Amino acid sequence: MKLEDILKKELESIDRDHLSSSSENPIREDAFDISEAEKIKLIEEKVRDILEVLGMDLTDDSLKGTPLRVAKMYVNEVFGGLDPEKKPIPSTFKNKFKYGEMLVEKNITLYSTCEHHLLPIIGLAHVAYISNGTVVGLSKINRVVNYYSKRPQVQERLTIQVVNELQKILNTEDVACVIDAKHLCVNSRGINDISSSTVTAEFGGKFKDSKFRRDFLDYIKLETEI
Repeated sequence: MKLEDILKKELESIDRDHLSSSSENPIREDAFDISEAEKIKLIEEKVRDILEVLGMDLTDDSLKGTPLRVAKMYVNEVFGGLDPEKKPIPSTFKNKFKYGEMLVEKNITLYSTCEHHLLPIIGLAHVAYISNGTVVGLSKINRVVNYYSKRPQVQERLTIQVVNELQKILNTEDVACVIDAKHLCVNSRGINDISSSTVTAEFGGKFKDSKFRRDFLDYIKLETEI
């Protein structure tokens, strides 16, 4: 089966629980009225409450530090991409080499969190763009993917956000992104399907043309078993 057909099938079959109504994360206007330290303290208290309700003994040496560890992890790491102050500001350069073909950054490791069950999303992102006179450092593409991954997410929205951000940075519509990821909310609970993964794609500008899209998909050679 052709990869374009696979992508179409994946997008048509995505569970309704994992659909998103907007390309923007639902963040309240007052989300940053309190400091990170205050957030950590409040989350620590809530995690402690959850564990106590579950009947865990928080005086145990193994558990007594867990609420604080989880709070720090949420604020500083896995949800750090919610903070606009942490948004990467990539440096761009003139395309002095006059390279006019497609540039592909493939197999970008991606760790995110499903916003419906707060379980991990683990996968790979593949990004391509065609310069219209501006280029960006390769690691900066990874940083953009990482920034938008570090928040409660749905994969469809994440794919769109990566493309939209790189279009702004590079001042071109000619950007594409494919993400292939496993959702632990599917793999480790519910249906407990450990073999399935979800593929999403967003194509901008020239990548809406079948020739450019096909070339990109040939470059990444996504291995999907059907």
